[in-house]
Amino acid sequence: MKTFSEAARMEASALMERYPTRMAALIPIMFIAQREFGHIDEEAEKVIAELMDISPVSVREVSGFYFMIHKHPPGKYHLQICHNISCTIMAAEKLLTWVKDELGIEDGQRTGDALFSLERVECLGACDLAPVMLVNETLYTNLTLEKFTRIIDALKNGKIPED
Repeated sequence: MKTFSEAARMEASALMERYPTRMAALIPIMFIAQREFGHIDEEAEKVIAELMDISPVSVREVSGFYFMIHKHPPGKYHLQICHNISCTIMAAEKLLTWVKDELGIEDGQRTGDALFSLERVECLGACDLAPVMLVNETLYTNLTLEKFTRIIDALKNGKIPED
């Protein structure tokens, strides 16, 4: 059974005291849980609910809405490719097709070696720099197929490329 570490419990408790209501602390606590457990599955939702003294359904409603909350274990490098209107106009679909072919996975899947996972997301808030991709917490902008290829190749070799 999943449990929070003592450090995570203390961090979550401090957040609940800082916010005006427990529910206001839910998303930051979900990020703590995601850091602890790697993803938020049904068991993690119950742990969060118990810690916050809220219903598991309340946790599920929020975890199901936000793409930043992983429902399944992501790869070491979680690729989130924006396909909103600005990115689509700037060829994000071509990049998405290329990465699917290159890595042999579909949206929502992870490579067999767990190195990469792929998620098509609605918006990353960088429309003026389209097309964009978030790799874990690093945003890559103004993507071209050449730039995209360099990023994937670097990640395959364990290097974190700068944008």
